[in-house]
Amino acid sequence: MRHGSRHGSRHGRLGGTGRLGRGIGSALGVGAFAVGALAMAPAAGAVEPQSATLSFDCGSYGSGTATLTAAQDGTNATISVSTSAITAPIDLGAGSVNSTLTLTKNGTGTTDFTGSSNPAIPAGGAVSTGPLTGTVAAGDSLEGKSLKIVVFGITVTCNATSAQSPGPFVF
Repeated sequence: MRHGSRHGSRHGRLGGTGRLGRGIGSALGVGAFAVGALAMAPAAGAVEPQSATLSFDCGSYGSGTATLTAAQDGTNATISVSTSAITAPIDLGAGSVNSTLTLTKNGTGTTDFTGSSNPAIPAGGAVSTGPLTGTVAAGDSLEGKSLKIVVFGITVTCNATSAQSPGPFVF
């Protein structure tokens, strides 16, 4: 009796109905579920185009071209701005520039991307700011409208004077 039950349990463990068979089946099911979830998840960096340019007029502070670089991770998005429209009058430390980039959203409303995570900028250097953070939904179309920069209590507002090229960011 004992001998037969021991062999029977070994066969049960190695067969498709034993614990090992159920474990493999469970592992395969979890793996298939994970692959399906990855296929349905939005891809990081799904924004197109990832980089665009436009022209800004910053009044008495200057004018010039700006490059916007966008990235996306689900509903979180970032846009970094580098522009020759404004140069630093003195050395600016990292994180000392508060920026708000206003973009037209889907042609009718606006949305703001904000932040103060600029790199260190030497005196006379072009202003770079970002990444500025904001929230997006699938299908959002955003185009640069204005950039407000606050440094040492001085506010500079730059208004777009051209369309964003090659076109709006689509998330």
